[in-house]
Amino acid sequence: MQIVQQGKKIFDETPKYAGQYVGNKLSCNDCHIQSGTAAYAAPMIDLAGLFPMYNKRAGHVISLQNRIQECFARSEAGRPPAEDSPEMQALVAYVRWLSRDQVKGRPYPGRGLVKLPPLEGDPVRGKAVYARECAGCHGSDGAGVPPVLPAVWGPDSFNDGAGMNDPNKMAAFVIHNMPQNHPGTLTPQEAYDVSAFIHTMPRPKFNPAYKNY
Repeated sequence: MQIVQQGKKIFDETPKYAGQYVGNKLSCNDCHIQSGTAAYAAPMIDLAGLFPMYNKRAGHVISLQNRIQECFARSEAGRPPAEDSPEMQALVAYVRWLSRDQVKGRPYPGRGLVKLPPLEGDPVRGKAVYARECAGCHGSDGAGVPPVLPAVWGPDSFNDGAGMNDPNKMAAFVIHNMPQNHPGTLTPQEAYDVSAFIHTMPRPKFNPAYKNY
């Protein structure tokens, strides 16, 4: 159980407990909120049994370890920990613990993100939405207050190879989970607009050396 507890610490405060692999100030918990247990925030519950699986972006079948390495290289703008590293072993143990009651063939009802109608985001409208609904936590400069409130652009945010760098994915995350103090209050159009605005702002570049992740 100690390794599971260590895995949760790494998940919740990744720069503190796995800093050698992180290039920004984001933790796993910033995208997979409530320690990976929140529905429609890409939860880790019942995830372990889905691997190995084919990854379209990587172009090959990946393991759970590979998927975690991908997050370090992309969302955390760092470098992938080795599969036998203590940090990787702890994170895998934690995800497997969250999947301990998984029933094969029965998908977790809160898997992934919510489905939104296809809309076009307007960054000009989105700038106003951000100022009204997001800047109070993430700052007018997008820098947040790590480790409590994550950066959404700038050097401490995810890089341009991360999944959240897709405005459609960000909109699906935002509509259900944000603003943190009153989630679910934005319209789908507002979620698309604010995501479009955020994606006009600068962020770290993905290291192509890790393109297999």
